[in-house]
Amino acid sequence: MALKIYNTLSRTKETFQTIEPGKVKMYVCGPTVYDYIHIGNARPMIFFDVVRRYLESTGYDVTYVVNFTDVDDKLIKKAAQMEVTVPEVADLFIRKFYEDTEGLGIRKATLNPRVTENIDEIIAFIEGLVSKGYAYENGGDVYFRTTKFAEYGKLSHQNLEELQFGIRVEVDERKENPQDFVLWKAAKPGEISWSSPWGEGRPGWHIECSAMVRKYLGETIDIHGGGQDLQFPHHECEIAQSECFTGHTMANYWMHNGYININNEKMSKSQGNGVNVHQLLQSLSPQVIRYFMLSAHYRNPLNFSDETVEQAKNGLTRIENCLANVKHRLAAAESGEAASDVVLAVDEARRQFAAKMDDDFNTPDAVTAIYELVNAANLHLQQERVTAGSLELLLGQFEAMDRILGILVQADEDLLDEEIEQLIADRTEARKTKNWARADEIRDLLTERGIILEDTAQGIRWRRNK
Repeated sequence: MALKIYNTLSRTKETFQTIEPGKVKMYVCGPTVYDYIHIGNARPMIFFDVVRRYLESTGYDVTYVVNFTDVDDKLIKKAAQMEVTVPEVADLFIRKFYEDTEGLGIRKATLNPRVTENIDEIIAFIEGLVSKGYAYENGGDVYFRTTKFAEYGKLSHQNLEELQFGIRVEVDERKENPQDFVLWKAAKPGEISWSSPWGEGRPGWHIECSAMVRKYLGETIDIHGGGQDLQFPHHECEIAQSECFTGHTMANYWMHNGYININNEKMSKSQGNGVNVHQLLQSLSPQVIRYFMLSAHYRNPLNFSDETVEQAKNGLTRIENCLANVKHRLAAAESGEAASDVVLAVDEARRQFAAKMDDDFNTPDAVTAIYELVNAANLHLQQERVTAGSLELLLGQFEAMDRILGILVQADEDLLDEEIEQLIADRTEARKTKNWARADEIRDLLTERGIILEDTAQGIRWRRNK
């Protein structure tokens, strides 16, 4: 089955075809780095991390660019509050972004360009739009003429007339048309700024991505992504300025993930209900957060609540318990080839997982394919005799699927596993010698680390408490 992607531009699922065989150029709008990222920022970062992983697993060479907006009204305000410079604010929260995304198991993008590193390219882009008649200067500000781009509104499926009456826009007498948007902003006294043909100033929000897409990926890219809130105006404006400047389609596939609500209410600073990822990682494992994010289709809204988090914990525990049982049996399994029922179950899981991911990255149904393999594995483990071949085949398929989703504890915790195994052995020895104090001390230590001990017919086994 060929990969199909829902294209926001066409509102249909389209068979994925790259511009260059075997290579994918993908750009996803990154955060404005004036604070810690919240779970609304984390959703596209996790989802497009999965997209990238899946594309690479099917043989594509992916160049993945996520930008940082490191100059903006919010950064200027934050710098004033903190009594530091705008670059210092940006540096701080870019470091925090890397800490939090690494904590969530998100692989670094191929490139993370900053706006302030690309001012020359942005100015040249604006100059090109002015020279072609698509932009004009007034009072040190430069605006894009939306009326000059006949297809303005094609991504959000609105025309200019609908946008004028259906979207609230800032009244600005310097604009020729209320829908015109700023490309360059004249600096206010004391603000960070750069020299330009129009005076001291800084870039508008939309132009930065157009300039960086062109510089780092080319005039037409395969995939452009981001949150649903970016469809209009940000991505709509990107399309207009890029396609007017280059004369070419900006992106062949536009992908947008849905909103996250908090307890069934829209997340917003005014509501005071934002959930900070940095804090969230103190109370939830990254695997639970990723599982939660992937439990709904990316285009659907997602509700964050105690109930949905608990559902994620329970779902993940079901998979991890199965894996723990398979690993436990493998330690004492007889050598031998994989049983036919296991071969069939693994083949079916592989087929179903790929089919669901090929259907517009349907991660909830891909997780269902994992559950089906869990059921098959649990049934097989009920047999008195199991072979190493069967268990290794099961583990291999679980690991292959998790290399895409990243919802299970990975190999970088092997050292901790060895420490736990040694502590369990020490506790067993302490009990044999009736050193109850030492045995209790070890159990308390393991409990503090979130380790649960369970007695089984094959001996003591352990699992992490999510």
